[in-house]
Amino acid sequence: MSTANIRNSQQPGTILSQDGQIAYEDLKRTVHQRLLETLDFVKAQQMAPDQLHDQCSRRVGELLREQRCPLTAPERAQLLRELMDEIFGLGPLEEFLRDKAVSDILVNGPSDIYIERFGRLEHTDASFRDESHLMLVIQRIAAQVGRRIDESAPMLDARLRDGTRVNAIIPPLSLIGPAMSLRRFSNMPLDADQLIALDSMAREMIELLQACVRCRMNILISGGTGTGKTTLLNVLSRWIPTAERVVTIEDAAELQLHRAHVVRLETRPPNVEGAGQVSQRELLRNTLRMRPDRIIIGEVRGPEALDMLQAMNTGHEGSMTTVHANNPRDALRRVENMVSMAGLNYPVHVIRQQMASALNLLVHLARLTGGARKVVSVAEITGMEGDTICEQELFTYRQTGVDELGCAVGHFEGCGIRPKLLPRLHAEGIDLPPHLFERRELVTEPQEAQA
Repeated sequence: MSTANIRNSQQPGTILSQDGQIAYEDLKRTVHQRLLETLDFVKAQQMAPDQLHDQCSRRVGELLREQRCPLTAPERAQLLRELMDEIFGLGPLEEFLRDKAVSDILVNGPSDIYIERFGRLEHTDASFRDESHLMLVIQRIAAQVGRRIDESAPMLDARLRDGTRVNAIIPPLSLIGPAMSLRRFSNMPLDADQLIALDSMAREMIELLQACVRCRMNILISGGTGTGKTTLLNVLSRWIPTAERVVTIEDAAELQLHRAHVVRLETRPPNVEGAGQVSQRELLRNTLRMRPDRIIIGEVRGPEALDMLQAMNTGHEGSMTTVHANNPRDALRRVENMVSMAGLNYPVHVIRQQMASALNLLVHLARLTGGARKVVSVAEITGMEGDTICEQELFTYRQTGVDELGCAVGHFEGCGIRPKLLPRLHAEGIDLPPHLFERRELVTEPQEAQA
């Protein structure tokens, strides 16, 4: 096999498509197999990344000389990177994991891969060789977390070492072959000023939320998938006084609380025999014995909602959680339904009374046309009227149209309602200016001003 067969003569140093690409893939597969046969994986796992890279680089060079196929430096670097991705990473997905702008990777079978950048989905040219190649990567992920995925257990929910959350589903449940989604989280979460700069919320909203967190208000954050609930929860947690003990409970650890006194708990799925599962409800009950000042639940999904409300009502004020919902009223209905799943047969009005007394603030997020994520509603829970939970909206986002790029256009508004929680804030030494809640369009700060 000659170098001319795999190098594009019109673009030196790049890999040719068509016949040349096939030759390159054959070369990579051959070198890959030989490297696997000669690499000592026990020693490899004990090496520093740089040392391992150097050793693999030397061995790849030797194997290429054996194949009598010299490559240019860029081609050799590309081949080495792809081989390292195959052996120690997630194959063709590694290039997207290295890109900090990619937030989601969606694999719909071996040759149909999408990524999300800046709120927009893009189709990529990346692909796995075949279904077996994709299954190999999925099984590698499962092995890393001590799980298995096969026809008897065809679904996998896992977390990589860097915090990336992975969900995979395979045939016979998936009709398009193995499918996988990866949700990534930044190592440096956004702060309040960045959310304002991104026009995700107005400064007046930040002032109210900051005051409510400091004064131990219980906050429910709602929204759809990928709307920024976890990001906002991270922002709110920064305003918890440093002297307080915080315990977090999550199905998959996503929260990044930059504080000293925090205890992080994570649920455990059943093992291969179906035993050993630890649910959020069990963790929440145990948390109450850990002397927490505040409890943060990454997301309520089931009967633990009842224990959460009871904790909020019995001395653990200032707690926060998120819930999936399409709008604020749906969020309350979902919590009500989850409480009923606890099996205690509480009458509906009793459940709603617990919710009304436990929750102080409801914050709803949405992904608008074009992919922008915004806080579209900040509402106060004011109590009960008959069997209805009463809420009053303090701030809202009003969409007025769509621009030429297909992105939502609108503005934040103050709703002109004076919150009932102001006396409690005043008692804690926080006085918000009266004009904060006037009915008016809120002026947001352009992103350039924040640079």
